Amino acid sequence: MAASATSAPVTAAKPPGLFARIFDGDVWASFRRSKLAMVAAIATLIFFLAALLANLGPQDPFDPAQLELINSRIPPLWTADGQPPFLLGTDDQGRDILSAILHGLRISLIVGALGVLLSATIGIALGLVAGYVGGAVDALIMRVADVQLTFPAILIALLVDGVAKAVSGGQMSTPAILGVLVLSIGLSFWVQYARTVRSSVMVEKNRDYVQAARLIGLSSPVIMVRHVLPNTIGPVFAIATINFALAIITEATLSFLGSGMPDTQPSLGTLIRIGNRYLFSGEWWIAAFPGLTLALLVLAVNLLGDWLRDALNPKLR
Repeated sequence: MAASATSAPVTAAKPPGLFARIFDGDVWASFRRSKLAMVAAIATLIFFLAALLANLGPQDPFDPAQLELINSRIPPLWTADGQPPFLLGTDDQGRDILSAILHGLRISLIVGALGVLLSATIGIALGLVAGYVGGAVDALIMRVADVQLTFPAILIALLVDGVAKAVSGGQMSTPAILGVLVLSIGLSFWVQYARTVRSSVMVEKNRDYVQAARLIGLSSPVIMVRHVLPNTIGPVFAIATINFALAIITEATLSFLGSGMPDTQPSLGTLIRIGNRYLFSGEWWIAAFPGLTLALLVLAVNLLGDWLRDALNPKLR
């Protein structure tokens, strides 16, 4: 009995899981202590709810039947020439600025979220393979990442957008334009994820629980996905939050330059580009309110990302 008791296998304790490490008591306590993070989270939630409920606005700016040119360039309601129900005024096509902002906000958030999801998927997969396999595979992936870092993200996005338009002959439907924008953003921001995950994987792959998984015969893909990835993905959430703001700015920049959403279905960047035509003729509200919305959205997401980065850093706890 004693011999059998002493020969019992001893298994290494597995580190806490993904949600236990990210949403543990320390992170939640840090969030409650940071009034700035709480305000940023509430503001971000308000923007998402506004985009979700955009159809409840006073007008559908994408429906030509609801637009009248006689209502074009009406100033905000509180000015002398303001007219109800146009609270923030109208643009050159008679679109209600408030309704256009709500619908444009939805497009910007969708493109930003899908772009971050794509870039995170690419970066995490490549970083996981590079860190776990090592050798020539690691060197190849990291050299590609180093080359991409020499180019600004907006140039890569413009290149992808230009190639897509050249292949399609310049005639693309709205879903195709959205897909190109998502692809452009996804291919522009994957490097940060890959480098972060790779460095974490190189540490985690030598842990006892990984060695135990190898001993029981688990394949490398199973070990990488089921055991290593959950314990290396924590910092990715902070990167994704900050990159979400960058993705929104990138989409707005592409649309402002005319490489994004068309005038008929504008995002925030397209609305700013439309308003820029009339900025020096006195119709300041056409560009001012979409620009202010974009600035507040990016500020809220950035503040939330900064807090999350500090909260997940064990050296600052």
